[in-house]
Amino acid sequence: MGDRVNNAISPDSDFPAFDMPLVGCACGADPLFRFLKDDIGPDFYWTPEEAFTLAHPDVGACADTLSVVAWILPQTERTRKAHRLSSQLPSREWSCGRHYGEMVNERLRQAVVGWCEARGVQACAPALLPQWARELSDKYGFASRWSERHAAHACGLGTFGLSDGLITPAGKAVRVGSVIINRELTPTPRSYTHQNEWCLFHATGKCRACIKRCPADAISEMGHDKIKCKDYIRNVTALHVESEQLGFRVNSCGLCQTKVPCESRNPTAKLKG
Repeated sequence: MGDRVNNAISPDSDFPAFDMPLVGCACGADPLFRFLKDDIGPDFYWTPEEAFTLAHPDVGACADTLSVVAWILPQTERTRKAHRLSSQLPSREWSCGRHYGEMVNERLRQAVVGWCEARGVQACAPALLPQWARELSDKYGFASRWSERHAAHACGLGTFGLSDGLITPAGKAVRVGSVIINRELTPTPRSYTHQNEWCLFHATGKCRACIKRCPADAISEMGHDKIKCKDYIRNVTALHVESEQLGFRVNSCGLCQTKVPCESRNPTAKLKG
């Protein structure tokens, strides 16, 4: 896990994909997980107990003995700086972070699960389960059976902005991962009470930086238009990455995550200080 190649922005690169991670955890019985299931998709969204049981059907674990561990992988200053210069299409650095960086995240999920199980603690990474799939929420549109961002929100690691991105203490230019382990851990306190509390627009009504940064006109004061966002990524930016950057399609954009007040910090922290 400590090999530098495990955090490379691209194959054979000397540049890291991510800065130092943030980690938080929550009890599997936290009522927020049940709320998320009922709110996002009662018929498909997993609670920690449901996801863990799919991976370990013979263990018989209950929610009270499970812990969700989530992490935030902040984009480096080098990647963020390159991306700030872009306005319509993603930077090459960002596309590498989106593709190869998620491979780093996937290996991290596998490594954490392996580390736990080597010590006799059953674990699973919901996003890597064969049963994981994308779904359609009646309330929110595009969704999935387990959301890494919502897991991190439950683990005290941040709240959501207008673009649906998770604003963390390290900002919004991040990737997120999580695992579920059959061991009781002390939950990370949630220093917020509302899902949008760290968004400067929701806090003050004045910030619209992510709205201005979105080339697809997919963000407004009403929130995030997932259909416009997906169409722009699939039909514009992914094709650009294939033809001009990496030689294959990558669902890369993330322009709303840089050149905004929440790029690398919680912009509301100073309001409370």
